[in-house]
Amino acid sequence: MTEREYLQTPSQTVGPFFGYALPYEGGGELIAAHRPDAIRLHGTVFDGNGQTVPDALIELWQADADGSIVQRQGSFRRDGYTFTGFGRAATTLAGDYSFTTVKPGAVGSSAPYCFVTVFARGLLHHLFTRAYFPEDSEAQATDAVLAAVPAERRSTLIAALDGPGSYRFDIHLQGENETVFFDFDA
Repeated sequence: MTEREYLQTPSQTVGPFFGYALPYEGGGELIAAHRPDAIRLHGTVFDGNGQTVPDALIELWQADADGSIVQRQGSFRRDGYTFTGFGRAATTLAGDYSFTTVKPGAVGSSAPYCFVTVFARGLLHHLFTRAYFPEDSEAQATDAVLAAVPAERRSTLIAALDGPGSYRFDIHLQGENETVFFDFDA
């Protein structure tokens, strides 16, 4: 008996089917906006030519305000009270997305961040990045992931405070201001 060599099946371009299959009601609301600890994390997705991407899908994974990783059932059925640590939002026709959540606490020795996954047309695989917060610069100075990113590119991972409790995190898929994306090979 001979051993067979197995080859990986080639990837296919993702979407654009997001509007039908993946977004769900309240997907961008990890908590209710009326809560006193609610923040808004929002932005625009841009392609390599600086054009907005109207059919992308953004997922947000994060710890709670105390830095605890939340693993609760019910991510797809929002009750208005329970923080589940997961959200999914489709971009608008203008390429904008928005999440209502809490500012995450630090997990271990990392600075507080939200883990962001990007699905968009033309991508063979989804992309992974992180959104850090500007007021956490002291913790960011010792964050191992940020330390691995060239200093001149780190700013693409830091959201901008654009109002009380509101952070802007634009995602550039390619080009001059390309967001740093991470590779998680198994």
